[in-house]
Amino acid sequence: MTSTEVTHEAEDSGPGGYAAARLRLLTEGARSGPPRRAALAALTDDWLAGLFDAGGAGRGGASLVAVGGYGRGELSPRSDLDLLLLHDGSDAKALAALADRLWYPVWDLGLDLDHSVRTPAQARRTAGEDLKVHLGLLDARHLAGDRALTASLRTAVLADWRNQAAGRLPELRDLCAERAERQGELRFLLEPDLKEARGGLRDATALRAVAASWLADAPRDGLADARRRLLDVRDALHLATGRATDRLALQEQDQVAAELGLLDADALLRQVYEAARVISYAGDVTWREVGRVLRARSVQPRLRAMMNGGKRLVERTPLAEGVVEQDGEAVLARTARPERDPVLPLRAAAAAAQAGLPLSLHAVRHLSATARPLPTPWPAEAREQLVTLLGAGRPTVQVWEALEAEGLVTRLLPDWERVRCRPQRNAVHLWTVDRHLIETAVRAAGLTRRVHRPDLLLVAALLHDIGKGWPGDHSVAGETIARDVAARIGFAPADVAVLATLVRHHLLLVETATRRDLDDPATVRAVADAVGSEHTLELLHALTEADALATGPAAWSSWRGSLVADLVKRVAAVLAGDEPEEPAAAAPTAEQERLAVEAFRTGGPVLALRARTEPAAEAPGTAGPEPLGVELLIAVPDQEGVLPAVAGVLATHRLTVRTAELRSLPLPDGVEGSVLLLDWRVAAEYGSLPQAARLRADLVRALDGTLDIAARLAERDAAHPRRRGVAPPPPRVRVAPAASRLATVIEVRAQDAPGLLFRIGRALEASGVRVRSAHVSTLGANAVDAFYVTREERAPLPDGKAAAVARELEEALRG
Repeated sequence: MTSTEVTHEAEDSGPGGYAAARLRLLTEGARSGPPRRAALAALTDDWLAGLFDAGGAGRGGASLVAVGGYGRGELSPRSDLDLLLLHDGSDAKALAALADRLWYPVWDLGLDLDHSVRTPAQARRTAGEDLKVHLGLLDARHLAGDRALTASLRTAVLADWRNQAAGRLPELRDLCAERAERQGELRFLLEPDLKEARGGLRDATALRAVAASWLADAPRDGLADARRRLLDVRDALHLATGRATDRLALQEQDQVAAELGLLDADALLRQVYEAARVISYAGDVTWREVGRVLRARSVQPRLRAMMNGGKRLVERTPLAEGVVEQDGEAVLARTARPERDPVLPLRAAAAAAQAGLPLSLHAVRHLSATARPLPTPWPAEAREQLVTLLGAGRPTVQVWEALEAEGLVTRLLPDWERVRCRPQRNAVHLWTVDRHLIETAVRAAGLTRRVHRPDLLLVAALLHDIGKGWPGDHSVAGETIARDVAARIGFAPADVAVLATLVRHHLLLVETATRRDLDDPATVRAVADAVGSEHTLELLHALTEADALATGPAAWSSWRGSLVADLVKRVAAVLAGDEPEEPAAAAPTAEQERLAVEAFRTGGPVLALRARTEPAAEAPGTAGPEPLGVELLIAVPDQEGVLPAVAGVLATHRLTVRTAELRSLPLPDGVEGSVLLLDWRVAAEYGSLPQAARLRADLVRALDGTLDIAARLAERDAAHPRRRGVAPPPPRVRVAPAASRLATVIEVRAQDAPGLLFRIGRALEASGVRVRSAHVSTLGANAVDAFYVTREERAPLPDGKAAAVARELEEALRG
């Protein structure tokens, strides 16, 4: 059925015919995107015009006007109808009857309606008071009635907008900034709002309004296509959900991707991010130009320019060879010759970032169109300019984005294409892969005073996740890519090897520090063997911190920083020639002995809570002493079920476990048995810590079986159900080979949840193994825990037994 036939069906059948034609149009598989939006708008135009004419309004003095998105002819399946009933005020009674004949059929069909009834004078006055109303009227489109009335309003509204641009555009800019602060950046969000977030449809509409002011215009290349792609995604979202929503929630992304013919949700997000990046960059350029024009208008001509022969002389301050500052931007000098100077793009970018200036749109486009490619390997100056750009700190971001917008980054680093706009589906990450790499370089720039080779640190920061665009372990793939890129950039072979090591092992320190026993010589020796030298260790330490800080607040803390620093200190000693010693059984402290004696005397658990802090100097990345959690000491006569009982009680009191060590202390001579000593680090999820007496009382009940921990945790989960979303991946349990000579290390990766450690402890107890220590690490919604387990005789498990325990534990967690 053609759009004309659909329109005729709607006209012939009234509201019911419109509803049927609308449904047929939305379910046509062959029609989507702009054609469907235009056809839906045309269908709705004809239906509303029919309602208007049936109301006897053909006489003049009134008109029906579409505004906002409907005015632009962009009707998504669940878009509301923005309508203005415009009149000359001559017949109030007839106007009220006409309004009823228009609005009620719309409501009867369940369509959302945003309507108003105004004279042209009232419409202009309201627009003057409300910026959003004014923006909607800029897209006013005549539907029915007195066409001259609509035309006169459009002319007046546009004239008002242009005459008031000096005041209205700063107001619009502030509105966009406030919305961005509230909704975030569309190009980085896992569940973005396609309309409200920065780089979304509202920003695209704002750029149209700026162009309508004749004061400035947005870069047009790719802007219309980016806007179309976001509208297409919104159409598919409306069809998938059946709701008028702009929020691209996780649980709908696969269905929306299928509706658009995309491979999967990642392909969908990448397309959304690319569109948002185009709109965001266009906005940055446009608002800079608006500011420049308004500043120029506010200064008297004799103060802002000198006249010489009728020509305006603009002040241009040199920044680097071929690069000058003009009007608050870095631009190319008149003598610059990109076609003869292949280093100029990097030199201009480095100069702009060092000066804290944006790189002008004209300069970037001219460089993109005319600059010669760099030879392989790069000349030394090109390598130095890249390092200078990366070391400029926060200004690097806007300059790098300008280079990316015009394709210069992928021309310099072809491997960048695979990580560009690539989403990261771990909630710990704030950024896409490419932006995370730049943010890591920004963070690394603040740590260059700590290392002997700042250039290697900065380039490693840029490349450490470059392998995420390839299948398999991104660190392994990244090592290969880093070798190739570093050689192409012109680093010496020894430096290439260091960069490859840094990329390959950029997660080594934090994963080892938080998941392994640092007192175990095998742990320290394995890290030393992987790193190879003290200088590489120094660089890896700084890269680890920069990477974590650039990931997000959940990825770095004073606790993690202190563990990494402790590991680095131990590894540095080994690399300097000291051999790690087998840990001897540490003598109990006076407090531990006191608790053990009291537990033996009372026959029940005894515990103590004590807050621990770490000075800023020993906790990198912090501004002052910060808590490392709370030390929880528990002594209890050795018996079965202690680990799950303690873990369960802590979970019911909303305490998060960070580390857990367990050891046995023999009882005094002549007394059989032992006391189990637990030295744990815990932190309150929120609120204050529970009283030690309450913890002890619940622990006593958990050990004697009168407290059903599993039931209590289930009740809490039922009372606070989790938000519906994509099902998490199943848990994975493995035996870490050769991780320790003293115990078997079993590593658990699972969705973090209250009581997870309780379930793990219960499963390990059922497997008949003893837990010597536990190292708990949580990254966003993912728990990565390591358990050092032994046989009764304190020896590692045989290979077959270890594999069986891992299988049983994984089955228990899946169940």
